Amino acid sequence: MFFRKSIFGKLVTAFTAILIFGFSMTSIMMYYFLSDYVINEKVVTMEQTGKQLVDYLESSLGEINNPFFIINFTLFLKAYRLNNQIFIWLIGPEGRVLLTENINNEFGMPEEILQKLKKERGEYYLPDTRQYEKVLSGDEVIVKEEGYFYGLFDLTKMPWLTIQVPVRSGGKTVAAIYLNTPIPEVDKAKTAVFRFFMVSGFVSICISVVLIYIYSRRLTSPIKEITKAAKIISSGEFTKRLNISSQDEIGELSNAFNQMAKSLQNLEEMRRAFIANISHELRTPMTSIKGFIEGILDGTIPQERAKDYLVIVKDETSRLSRLVNDLLDLARMESGDIKLNLVDFDINELIRLCVIKLENMFVEKNLSVEASFEDEKTFVRADRDAIERVIINLLHNAAKFTPEGGKIEIATRRIRNQVYVSVKDNGIGINPDELEFIWDRFYKSDKSRSKDKAGTGLGLAIIKNIINEHNQKIWVESEPGKGSEFTFTLEKGLSN
Repeated sequence: MFFRKSIFGKLVTAFTAILIFGFSMTSIMMYYFLSDYVINEKVVTMEQTGKQLVDYLESSLGEINNPFFIINFTLFLKAYRLNNQIFIWLIGPEGRVLLTENINNEFGMPEEILQKLKKERGEYYLPDTRQYEKVLSGDEVIVKEEGYFYGLFDLTKMPWLTIQVPVRSGGKTVAAIYLNTPIPEVDKAKTAVFRFFMVSGFVSICISVVLIYIYSRRLTSPIKEITKAAKIISSGEFTKRLNISSQDEIGELSNAFNQMAKSLQNLEEMRRAFIANISHELRTPMTSIKGFIEGILDGTIPQERAKDYLVIVKDETSRLSRLVNDLLDLARMESGDIKLNLVDFDINELIRLCVIKLENMFVEKNLSVEASFEDEKTFVRADRDAIERVIINLLHNAAKFTPEGGKIEIATRRIRNQVYVSVKDNGIGINPDELEFIWDRFYKSDKSRSKDKAGTGLGLAIIKNIINEHNQKIWVESEPGKGSEFTFTLEKGLSN
């Protein structure tokens, strides 16, 4: 049952069935075609022999009654019959047997045939005029008959092949060479060839089945390995990898499987990190809120200072609210629930508005903000509110990580059908080994944690999703101690 259900069993069964079916059809076709082929070849051989004998007799008709000629010719006929199982006669007018291997049948034709001949005055004749009238009439050059030759071969109980070749003298047919052979004798050659074919075919099928078995085993072994690995991964062990080095589709499937396993492992690690991070981010403000409220309620915190601590509780509550809102927004973006409202607008004007909104932060840290616009107006096609959020977040990050008295540069430029927007600062920068992780949710470097206690760690993840939703790109270039530059692209819009 397992053999029939498994791919290995189905492959072996299918290949073997196809092989046997193909061989059977070939055998049947060969059997019938071989019969015609062997008979035709025999006919050609007998016709050629008959023509050669006729040529010889036509040049020796004057010696046909010479005893030495008769002896030599009959010896030739006997040798030819022994080598080829072909009986040769010389038939004259009225069907008279002029010459054969030995009319007394010492070494000649079967007795059953001689019994059918007519014997008159010591001479033998063919008993039926149909047996000689065609060839002796001169109407046909060569006459071919298959069967019992009008009853001559009835007593042998087997059909014969008869070839009649006329002998001419002076433009007239004076005799005919008859060549006879039993058709079963012809079939012997066919049977011998067919038997050899069957034996060789059987050996070939056996060898092919063994090769099919080996090939199917090699083909299905990697599939079994993939199945086993899939079961291991489905149990939660994402470290399992396949070691299949073939260059065919199985190898491609193996590589795709390993990539899938790696992605699942990364996803599992991200899930664990996400749970750990969100637990940390939620626990910290909730612990603060709980501690301050308990302190106010049990009198640990004096009444005159309760208002100050309630302000802290309010700030922590706002932080929790921002965190939850950011998580909801990020989840909606990743699930595709947020639909973009694409419009054409001036990105330069939007940048100016964003700078004005963060003016207090820039003033508090004495930061200078420089804008470098290639054109006075640069139109893009995007979701205005979403891009405003991107710019606000990038400017906010630049302001947080730039020391007092630092500088922030904003630039827009147009390259073909895209607009490039960059935000550059001369702040603390990002370590090279951290650059690939900054887009992950809740990821914060040690430096950023010390600088931003209120951040949720979701800003860059949200930015990345917004830009991806626009089918655009965003990247960062940074050097520790010298600052960072974030650049993203947008589709060029139509100006009003």
